[in-house]
Amino acid sequence: MSLRTLAAAIGLTFALSAPAGAQGSLNMLCAPAADWCEAIAAGFQRDTGIRVNMTRKSAGEILAQIRAEAQNPRTDIWFGASAETHIAAAEQNLLQPYTSPNMTQLHDWAQNVHRITDGRCVGVSSGAIGIAFNTELMTRKNLPVPRSWEELANPIYRNEVQLPNPNSSGTAYTIIAGLVQLWDEDRAFDYLRRLHGNVNAYTRSGAAPMQAVARGETALAASFNMETASMKHAGFPIDMVYPTEGTSYEVACMSIIRGARNLAQARRFYDWYLTPAAMDIGPKVNQWHVPAHRGAAPDPRIPDLSQIRLVDYDFARFGSAEMRRRILARWDREVGSLPR
Repeated sequence: MSLRTLAAAIGLTFALSAPAGAQGSLNMLCAPAADWCEAIAAGFQRDTGIRVNMTRKSAGEILAQIRAEAQNPRTDIWFGASAETHIAAAEQNLLQPYTSPNMTQLHDWAQNVHRITDGRCVGVSSGAIGIAFNTELMTRKNLPVPRSWEELANPIYRNEVQLPNPNSSGTAYTIIAGLVQLWDEDRAFDYLRRLHGNVNAYTRSGAAPMQAVARGETALAASFNMETASMKHAGFPIDMVYPTEGTSYEVACMSIIRGARNLAQARRFYDWYLTPAAMDIGPKVNQWHVPAHRGAAPDPRIPDLSQIRLVDYDFARFGSAEMRRRILARWDREVGSLPR
């Protein structure tokens, strides 16, 4: 994956030219890496003749846009971002229920979010949070690799850690919600306040800290394993460990927007993506998410979640709009407002 390509594509509308015999159009907001978003948009257009207008944004930005456009939706399909953001949107009646005939071969975790939201989203991929580090920078600074959340808060890592901001990043919210479920809310926020002294920046997107680690701009970050794997396989000096206490994971989802102008095309994309062929596109562009379809092609470079100590993540509880508002408000009050 090219960092230059990714950076250039963030926030940029991606519109493919329609082939002959085009079957209408589809407006899509996409949360994963730009290379993957572009690849699936191109694949869908090639297979169906439907013209795709795609914009890549972070999860929080997508949720804010969908809320703002609720009375006059300009988006048809929302691809990617954690289940919690989709669940929050579903609670606010921003999503259109749909049950695809292709759901039966999905993993249970993908079907579970469909049940939780009464059919308003479906899981498309999964991945776990880990501690990413720049191998060269850690060696040059003679820093030990932190093996736990508690070790990451050690003052020896002061100004060496980068994290995303939960107000705009679904990744950040997943990290915080995982810590709350690992311990309890008060202990989690006490930890985040202690960790703050080591944080050099809170970024807008969840991928930005991992990219900064890959470029050697910061030594450490908390990030998803699939994104770190992409950078590692692209040749960057980056690796990852999983906190010994346990860590959170995501189920990334796909939803149709309530009031979508191109509903038939949105349903067609939904059906199209819930197939092995569509899910096999990710690895072809160096994206190593765990696919939701049981028939997707296996690859040893896709992280094995069974080998990671995962928290028992309650998607329904932490996806609720009220819980999300409360967690974000507390983070703003107790962490985001701290002096740097």
